[in-house]
This record gives sequence, C-alpha cells and structure tokens, in this order.
Amino acid sequence: MDEVAAREVVLVRAIERAEPELDGWTAADRAWATRVAAETVGAQASDAAFVAARAHAALQRLLPRDRPASAAVWRWLQRPLWRPAAVAAAVAVGLLAGVVVDRVGGSQHVNLLAPPVWGLLAWNLAVFVALAWRALVGLVRRRAPAPGPIAALVRRAVQRSADATAPRGLAELGLARLWPAYAADWVQASAPLAAARAAALLHAGAAALAVGLIAGLYLRGLVLDYRAGWQSTFLEPAAVHAVLATLLAPASALSGIALPDVAGIAALRVGPDGAGGGPAAPWIHLYAWTLALAVVVPRALLAAVALARAARGSRRFPLPLGEPYFQRMLRPRRDGPARVVVWPHARAPSAAATLALRETCARLWGDAVQLDLRAPVAHGDEDHVAAPPAADAAIVLCEMGATPEAEQHGRLLRALAAALPAGVPLVLVVDEGPFRARFAGLDERLAQRRAAWAALARAFGTAAVFVDLEQPDVATAEQLLQAALERPVQRDAALAALP
Repeated sequence: MDEVAAREVVLVRAIERAEPELDGWTAADRAWATRVAAETVGAQASDAAFVAARAHAALQRLLPRDRPASAAVWRWLQRPLWRPAAVAAAVAVGLLAGVVVDRVGGSQHVNLLAPPVWGLLAWNLAVFVALAWRALVGLVRRRAPAPGPIAALVRRAVQRSADATAPRGLAELGLARLWPAYAADWVQASAPLAAARAAALLHAGAAALAVGLIAGLYLRGLVLDYRAGWQSTFLEPAAVHAVLATLLAPASALSGIALPDVAGIAALRVGPDGAGGGPAAPWIHLYAWTLALAVVVPRALLAAVALARAARGSRRFPLPLGEPYFQRMLRPRRDGPARVVVWPHARAPSAAATLALRETCARLWGDAVQLDLRAPVAHGDEDHVAAPPAADAAIVLCEMGATPEAEQHGRLLRALAAALPAGVPLVLVVDEGPFRARFAGLDERLAQRRAAWAALARAFGTAAVFVDLEQPDVATAEQLLQAALERPVQRDAALAALP
C-alpha cells in the first residue's frame, strides 16, 4: 500500500480502537467493510492490499462524500505529506550558508593549517564514522538503532510539518477525539519514512554547504589576491609537509597539482610581521578537490540513497502487519474463522456473560470467531479435562466469588497448559459480575479478591483478566484480554507451579 492508503488504515484503526466505541461504527459495519474488501481485491491479493481496501471501504461508509465535512477529511487524507521542494530548499540553504560562512581571513591570507575546509572535513568524517557504527550496530542487533539527536530533531520537524493539526472536518463529524490516537499511531508508523526523508534533507544540505564553501573560495579569489601560508608554534616544515601531503594526496593525484617539497613548505611560513607565503590559487584548487571528494560526492550519494528509500517507502508503506490488530483482521482470510475454546470452572456462564465474552473475542479475532463453550469442569475433575480441540486460543473462565485454589483452578490451568498444542495461548479470565453485585460498594473486598486471583495467575507465569461480563466494558475487556494473550500461561511455569 502507498502512503495515502496507510493513512486511511491508521485512521480506521484509531476508529476501531476508540474508547468508548464510536456510535456510528458497529460490528455489522466492520463485517461489511471486510466483505467488500475481500470482494474488491480477491483471494490472491496481498495482505497489504486487503488491509488497504478494507480501510477505504470503511471510510466510504463512515465519511459519505455528499457531506462537506467528509469531503474535507478526504482532501486531508489525500494531501501530499512530502514535496521534493523540501530538498531544493535544503540545498539552497546549504549553498547560502557555505558562501556566507567562508572567511579565509581579513588579511587575505589562507592559513594552510586552519582553513574552514578542515573543520568541515572533520565534521563530515565524524558523521561518516557515526553512520558506519550505527549500521554495524544495526546488523549485530538486527534492528535499526535510535537516530542521533540532529536526525531525530529533523525527523520530528518533517512529521510535524506533515500533520500538525487535526483537519476541520473531523471535529464537524464528531471524530475530533480520535485525533490524539491517530497522531500517535501515525508518528510511530511513519517513523522509518520520516527518517529517510530527514536523512535526505541532512545529506543534501551538507553537500550543498561544501559546494557553497568551494564557491565562496573561488568567488573571493576572483576579486581579491589571496596569499597562502602557515604559522605554528610547535610544528616544523617537515611535519607540516607530512600533514598536508597526507590530507591532500587524493586531491593532488586527481588534479595533477603537485605539492611543494619540504623546502617549498618552509618558504610558505608566515613570519610574526605577516610577511611570507605564496600564491593561494593552487591550494584553493586542492581544497576544492578535497571537499568534492570527501564531502560533496559521498553526501550526494547518501542523499540519493535516502531519497530512493523514501520514495520506496512512500509507494510501499511499511505498516507492521504483524501487529495483533492486523493479524486478527487477516486471520479469517488466511485460515478461516478463528476458534476460541472456553473451559468454565464449576459453573456455566449466563447467557449475557457468554454473549459479552463472544463480543470481546470478536473484537480480537474478527466477527466470524467461533466461541466453543465447553461443559463446566467440576471440582475434582481438573486433571481429567478432555483433550482440547484445535484452537487459536483457550480461556479458563472462573467466577470471582470462588476462592482461588491452586489445587483446583491451578490444576486446571496446569492440565490445559500441558495438553494444548504449542503456540496456542491460554489465559485466565475472572468474571467479576456476580461478585460485584453481591458486594456492591465494598471496594476493599473486591481489591482483596483481585489480589488473590492475581497471585494465583502469577504462579503460572501469566496475569488474570478481570471483567464484568454482566455489564461489560467491551473495549476495556478487549485491551485486557489482548495484553494477556501476549503473555499467556507459560507451560514450564504451569508444570512447576504444582507438585
């Protein structure tokens, strides 16, 4: 998907994860968008194409184009977030800065040991070393290291210039509360693309700065008679010759301008009265060649690579489709409806609780999820549960009113953790509904019981999910269950928790 489609996907994700839920977006709407996307792209399309088509269909339903506010949001979504003119501006600023900052001395002497050229070369050498180090660290750690302070600052500026404020249409449509979530998600999702664009600006600007410095040297040389020389309290001509011969060797070889010998260097020494030195033209040529070789060419190549990476990222936006939100969306398309098996302990849940649990699971695994509610596991039968069927996840459902017992609830968790196939997550869900109704207003009692269940869950390497299935907050229940799925009951912990 391209960058525009990715923005639509991120906006729809903010809508579907909104708390409280958006009134104008129901489970039926989600199912409709999924069905339309499947029919639009076909079964052979990539996951990215399906996700983009679903987001576009969802926005078509949410933002009817016959409303002015909706039209404003559509225009905002399709507005380019990056213009090539930004690189041209960076080049212009770099050129101007290079010409302005070039000062080879009010006395019209070029100090061979301390011209602006050496400072610029030292800075770029430090940058190249830092880039090489970051690349090496990235290879070793198999992930990109955090950007440096300057790159991070430019990246934030690029992102802020792209989407600084919410579009007016969102507020008119009653969607303004989605903006913080969208903005945070977009900043995270677009970070690699923004980093590539920031790198292009920095490298182009640095190359232009060196070109500006070269231009400044030649422009001043056209109208002023510069003399080249050197001064030093500690260095002798032989040492100065060695330094300049080493630093300017590539430029001398390519330009054909020979460096003077030690005697020639000695003749260029400037005395305390300012006398001495020689013509500066050969040295200006050598400095220009050195800047071109060491700064302009590598920085221009790095800018071209960054621009190519940014163009590729804009055409094929790197959305993390491995995230749970996308995986739940793609799971039915790949393998059919997800199946979640629920083992209640001691008592079967009420019809309302079952419906709430299914709605929560539908938000996680899609509206076609199959909730397989097993017969309640009686006290004493925890070690004799039937072999679990193939499933995408398993839930042990307990009532908070029951006292958590390792010999009962713990044994059920242990038996299922050992029997479930590898990769099938097992979570503990505690229904607070009946307990809350019985001890309404006794918050301390509720906290004590929660602590007891949490301690039992920790013994098995997981966390208990506390929900009121009689009066559910489905969005919160989804978040809690999702967090537990990312840290399910650990098989090793479960086997070691009981004798």
